[in-house]
Amino acid sequence: MINKQLGDKIIELVGGEDNVNSLVHCATRLRFKLDDSSQANDKALKDLPDVLTVVEKGGQYQVVVGNKVGKVYTEIMNNHKISAGDSENGNKDDGDKEKVGVVSKVFEYISGTFSPLIPALAGAGMIKALLAVLSLIGWIDVEGSTYAVLNAASSGLFYFLPIFVGISAAKKLNVNPFVGGTIAAGLLDPNFTALLASTGDVNFMGIPLVMSDYASTVFPLLIAMAIYAPLERFVKKYTPDTIQLFFVPMVGILVMVPLTALVFGPFAQYISAAIAGGITFMLDFSAILTGVIIAAIWPILVILGVHWGIVPIMIDNFSRGGDAIGPITAAATFAQMGIAFGIFLRSQNNKNLRSLSFAGTLSGLFAGVTEPILYGLILRYKKLLPLLLIAGAIGGAIIATFDVRVFSFVFNSAFTIPAYSPIMGYVIGIGAAFVAGTILAFIFGTEGKKKEVNTEEVPKEKPAVAPVSERKERIELTAPITGEMIPLEDVDDPVFSSGAMGKGVGIEPNEGVVVAPFDGKVVTIFPTKHAIGLVSDAGVEVLIHVGLDTVQLDGKHYEAFVETGDVIKKGQKLVAFDIEGIKKDGYKTTTPVIITNTANYLDVLPTASRFVNVEEEILTIVK
Repeated sequence: MINKQLGDKIIELVGGEDNVNSLVHCATRLRFKLDDSSQANDKALKDLPDVLTVVEKGGQYQVVVGNKVGKVYTEIMNNHKISAGDSENGNKDDGDKEKVGVVSKVFEYISGTFSPLIPALAGAGMIKALLAVLSLIGWIDVEGSTYAVLNAASSGLFYFLPIFVGISAAKKLNVNPFVGGTIAAGLLDPNFTALLASTGDVNFMGIPLVMSDYASTVFPLLIAMAIYAPLERFVKKYTPDTIQLFFVPMVGILVMVPLTALVFGPFAQYISAAIAGGITFMLDFSAILTGVIIAAIWPILVILGVHWGIVPIMIDNFSRGGDAIGPITAAATFAQMGIAFGIFLRSQNNKNLRSLSFAGTLSGLFAGVTEPILYGLILRYKKLLPLLLIAGAIGGAIIATFDVRVFSFVFNSAFTIPAYSPIMGYVIGIGAAFVAGTILAFIFGTEGKKKEVNTEEVPKEKPAVAPVSERKERIELTAPITGEMIPLEDVDDPVFSSGAMGKGVGIEPNEGVVVAPFDGKVVTIFPTKHAIGLVSDAGVEVLIHVGLDTVQLDGKHYEAFVETGDVIKKGQKLVAFDIEGIKKDGYKTTTPVIITNTANYLDVLPTASRFVNVEEEILTIVK
């Protein structure tokens, strides 16, 4: 009943079932495709007790529920007329749909393909881990028939994964899913796979075939389905209704199986090999640095909701000597558990925070699901994010140094430890990440401690605002861009709107020029020129991030007039950008202006939301 009520409330707050194009879910999120995302009430959704946060990314409106997401999803689908999966039959015309960048579309496609497969992947992976435990303690004979049956139960999905990917990807693209599965099955047929052992020339109609083993690989099918979808629609459009039943799938299979074998398969294998080679090169160059980088960026990918887009790379690595990415990401996972446990130990007088942190720790340890920690704690208390990055980096460096690998898809939990090799290196790495997270959160989790103050002990007569004579010194920060100022929480990017990077405001620019808001120095300017970090002579550190996800533009539409290390004067021109060009390429020009060393000040106070010109005050920084 509780899950039904929650589901009903969520549907109401996303604009009603008429506003929902389709719905899928992953391990912790309800992923809506809305006709009009502006109808969704973000604030009311976040205020629901069982909702951790909402994220709008890659064309999806994601409501993060946590471990009960499957039950809530079931209640929604049972009680509302909503399409399962991603549908293209929305109520809006194509011209009305929000433009999404190419990279976002790719991640949305991959994520949407794998989201329905996650339960099966996790279940099969857990059987693999269970078999590893049983064989480790000698409770099962690895040469016996019982082991063979259970091993088949866990390995079958991964061997035939291309078929499931073909079905899921076709559903995602709204074409016949069973034709998608049939195309994949053709590449696993024994008559085709026997060609791998052929010593003579292998060709198709005289065209040489570069043979590949398609078992357990997914990239070829992802590419093939992206081509098959428009092919099916084209053939169906020009085929008479009387023969569509057999002619459309016949043409699709007849064209796509050879085309995949000739082109998409070899191309995808080369790309996959290049990625694997790149990771190997990074590990050989500096295992420590590689572990630090991967473990540090993983929580950010989770926050943005695009982490499932990395899964195909991990799966392809299974057949290339094992995957090294998954073990390193485990450091970030266990660092989050450590953060939660540290807050649990610290929050002796705050029952709500103590309960949330303890539940998050258990959820991570036993299920490998840490979104409740990430959204419920770390993004809520912004000082925990750098602590997470530090703890994760420590564990990631250790795991990469031991060159830990995994050979099947598993969630990073205490139960799946035997799935990693060498186990000892993995245990040392995740243990270090957990302990570091616990210690750092226990010592430096100051924001959580503020919540624990017993207000009954505060004298009633103390004024809420100190007299003017007692107020601390203030620093005024002026606008670096002309435009409309908006609250930071309204910026459409959870990394900024959550305050994880620091306090500040957003500006919707109407002039494409960034000027210096103070006298100071350029700390860094990104190679893509979309973001610039400054420090004032008074020590105020500011990040000006022109646009959202605009790093994908790779510098297009931007021109920089300063370099890292340059001394700047207030009002000096720093960067120019083409507003219309950025929007035309499908990106928002909303510009967060963030005080990145917020923790050094008593408070950072924005002025009232209004239109601002450059050099007009937008923030007051209280020392």
